[in-house]
Amino acid sequence: MDAQGADTSRRRGNGVPPAGEGGTALARVSLLALLACILVPLVAAGLRSVLWALIGIAGLTLAAVGVWWALAHTGVARIVGTVLSVAAPVTVLTLYAAADLLGPALLSSGLLVLAVVAARWALAPAPTASEEAAVTPLRPWVLMNRRSGGGKVDRFRLVDRARAAGCRVHVLDTGQDVTALARKAVADGADLLGVAGGDGTQAQVADVAAHHDVPFAVIPAGTRNHFALDLGLDRDDPVAALEALTGGVELRVDLGYAADRVFVNNASFGTYAAVVNDPAYRDAKARTVLQTLPGLLTGENAPALRMTANERHIGGLQALLVSNNPYGRAVDVSHPGRRARLDTGLLGVACVRVGSTAEAARLVSRPRSGGLVRLTADEVVVETSTVTMPVGIDGEYVVLPCPVVCRSAPGALRVRVPRHRPGGSRPRGPAADWPRLARLALGRPLPCPGGTGHPGKAARLKRRPAGVDPSVARPVPQGNAGRGGQ
Repeated sequence: MDAQGADTSRRRGNGVPPAGEGGTALARVSLLALLACILVPLVAAGLRSVLWALIGIAGLTLAAVGVWWALAHTGVARIVGTVLSVAAPVTVLTLYAAADLLGPALLSSGLLVLAVVAARWALAPAPTASEEAAVTPLRPWVLMNRRSGGGKVDRFRLVDRARAAGCRVHVLDTGQDVTALARKAVADGADLLGVAGGDGTQAQVADVAAHHDVPFAVIPAGTRNHFALDLGLDRDDPVAALEALTGGVELRVDLGYAADRVFVNNASFGTYAAVVNDPAYRDAKARTVLQTLPGLLTGENAPALRMTANERHIGGLQALLVSNNPYGRAVDVSHPGRRARLDTGLLGVACVRVGSTAEAARLVSRPRSGGLVRLTADEVVVETSTVTMPVGIDGEYVVLPCPVVCRSAPGALRVRVPRHRPGGSRPRGPAADWPRLARLALGRPLPCPGGTGHPGKAARLKRRPAGVDPSVARPVPQGNAGRGGQ
């Protein structure tokens, strides 16, 4: 079965509406908290609260300018930016305290946080993919990477435990081809493929499992394991995940592809992909970022990405993140939050366009000014003016020919997970949609959000050309290619 030729009936709707009285109650709590956060400063300072709110916004804007100078420049400008990013909020808090408004300001801020959190919970989609009872595999095969996660494989004695459960275990050696090992395991009769390692290694084996329609099991033995987190697994207890090797339940989830390179989490373009390729990044992340970002943001090495999604064209981007299903919030790729679902059949897109101090300040005062764009799509085309471009795929650096077409393969992967998972409860929803929240609070039916903007297009499955095997046709990783799987 071709991973990108999966049954189109498995595509889920974008943003399944919340159900039950719990969502309605949370919506009402959110709106009450929002109203209270407005009333508190009005009661404390009357109409003067408007002036104090403007002062607070000005402080945040100056702090954003300082952060931009600290990241995009070196020397004196970086020092001034660092001082400004700290001094601006401290000055605002001092002014609030002098006017006896610090308490009301903090209370109002807390109520705003409560309103936003409650709104996201209220609008959270229904629980993720439906579970099916899993048939016990006869010849499960597990690949284990001892170097991943600081030695979790050895620390938790995963090799011995998996063999005791009747699994064939292959311990990965340096230089071995992960894809070739997984394909050979299938050829030898494996009816389940498992991985104890990082997200990069998991993605390669998942690609083979999807192509052959073989169940796939994740054992979170890597450093981050974002895929395992969004499946509800406990990343601090990889032993609990071993249940999936002999039983558990089965889910159908999506895979993402950048060209013919598979990803279970995300593909990042622009600044992050360039930083990851620096040999010093792994051992000194913060120092490497500070040394390389000025050139990547404002210097000659600054990427100029162009993106097309849902017939929308956006240019002049410094950074672009394409994820396998949308994340609940847009943050840096190392800590990208949670995905509410892994089976929407859509890619999440978050792109940043900040080329100057003014644009950095505008991004804080007007988040919808265009500096940060988020959307969902079933296909994303990324281009630059060069023949090839660096891409960070699940934390692994590769070079792909331009343009890069990213697609979703809905329901392509059969995933085995334990029956009881600590993170299996419903995650938080997307950013607060206040009109939608008001309808929910009033008990009115919710319209399906237009995440793609093109429902007809989102309903069509993008198929890979016939004869292309995703587990074979892949680019050769460049530079520090092996780091993502550890």
